[in-house]
Amino acid sequence: MRLIAPTTLLLALGFFLPLIAFLGLMLGPVHISPAQLLATLGSLLQGGEGARDELIIGSIRLPRVILGGLVGAALAVCGTAMQGLFRNPLADPSLIGVSSGASAGASLVIVLGAGSLLQSTQWAGLSLVALGAFVGGFFAVLLVYRLATSSSGTSVATMLLAGIAISALAGALNSLFSYVADDEMLRRISLWQMGSLDAANWPRVWLAALACALLLLIMRRDAAALNAFLLGESEAWHLGINVEAVKRRLILLTAFAIGVCVAVSGTIAFVGLVVPHIVRLLIGPDHRYLVPGAAIAGAILLIAADGVARFVIAPAELPAGILTALLGAPFFFALLLRSRTMGGP
Repeated sequence: MRLIAPTTLLLALGFFLPLIAFLGLMLGPVHISPAQLLATLGSLLQGGEGARDELIIGSIRLPRVILGGLVGAALAVCGTAMQGLFRNPLADPSLIGVSSGASAGASLVIVLGAGSLLQSTQWAGLSLVALGAFVGGFFAVLLVYRLATSSSGTSVATMLLAGIAISALAGALNSLFSYVADDEMLRRISLWQMGSLDAANWPRVWLAALACALLLLIMRRDAAALNAFLLGESEAWHLGINVEAVKRRLILLTAFAIGVCVAVSGTIAFVGLVVPHIVRLLIGPDHRYLVPGAAIAGAILLIAADGVARFVIAPAELPAGILTALLGAPFFFALLLRSRTMGGP
């Protein structure tokens, strides 16, 4: 059952995305009017970079808005992949341990690297904390995959159980690191786990763009396979789908994309769970439309959440991860209630 035609939703989301991005560029401690923003963007295209507004937009807000859109899209698409793989509309990437592993990796680096090393050492625009998060998340997923894979193939049920176990182990390690941390380390760990785009820069944007482009390219090719997975693995195999290759590709791709997202923005929960679920309620489970719809909706949600986070308590700001839950949960509940009232799933 679907409430909206897929093409209608895609057109609506495509219309709202640039509007939300435009508003995101305006919001912040320093308010910039629409006319000033258009003039500043025109000046930046011509190479200007000296004025105050040009520095604010070109060096701070523009990379932040673009990074928010890329991270939101990647999180939502990864959630779509996991929901299709597990055949469960309430699945998300955290089920395979990537979020908890990334959090443990970041906490380890924070505890071991106390001092100026955290800020002075950079690689491709990423701090050692971000690199530790990427390695931790990717290693956790590889361990889950190895535990779930045998000579007969990769068991989705075993992967789910292994993901729960690895997440519990990573959570225990994260608690241990928090226990031995001093006050400054503990604050860094807490802020990292909340998720934020305040460290956005152009190297991070390019890294996230690479991960997002790779994710969308492969997910577009595997849309038909994910549709077949809805019937069950044996049915997909009889339809000519290389089930094991698709599962391996989706798991490793999700691990890479989520690892990059956590590295550039911290742990931002909720987007990978709710966005694909809402889009599925609206247009149905066809992944040919679900993947691009979730990508655009995820970008809109995170850009909007980050814009509100910069504006609501200016000049301070809230972590974007808090706002994604506060903005997304009411829509999620409303759509669930409407679907239930109309007799939907």
